[in-house]
Amino acid sequence: MAEHHAHPAPRRDPIAIVPYREDWPAAFERERLRLEAALRQWLVGPVEHVGSTAVPGLPAKPIIDMLARVRDHGADVVPAMAAVGWAHAPEPGDAAARKWSFCFPDVAWRTHHLHVFEARSSRWPPLLAFRDHLRSHPADAAAYARVKAALAAADPHDRPRYRAGKAPFIEDLLHRLSPPAAD
Repeated sequence: MAEHHAHPAPRRDPIAIVPYREDWPAAFERERLRLEAALRQWLVGPVEHVGSTAVPGLPAKPIIDMLARVRDHGADVVPAMAAVGWAHAPEPGDAAARKWSFCFPDVAWRTHHLHVFEARSSRWPPLLAFRDHLRSHPADAAAYARVKAALAAADPHDRPRYRAGKAPFIEDLLHRLSPPAAD
């Protein structure tokens, strides 16, 4: 696997939670088609719409989160993504999670964020489980919206604090979804 060392530009867009927009599914679909073509030789399954913009009615940051799975983390997807205008945006923990992160059209002012995981990683299934649960449980979606709105209002520029503040809600919900271990 070729090593790609990128130093993404700092984020300039504030954390802003906006009402659900009916055009988010179409914005996802446009990029899904381009990404599936670019990643075709490595892709396992469809590119998925994840995150808050994938939950009808849920207020969210206006950034379309997407998930793709590839056969092998050794695949050289970075040049393929660059060829379709996506910027490599490494995040802490990407290597350990056997994933890459990309943004479109650029890192500082993104409209889309793609997480590309190795298919055998255990890190991507919770993203789908969380999305699916919120889609079918409006009370939990509303509670999550309140958490995100409060965190964004407290400091719209502190992304680590925002992510850390959401984590307990997400972890609690995922824990409730996990079946108890057999004795």
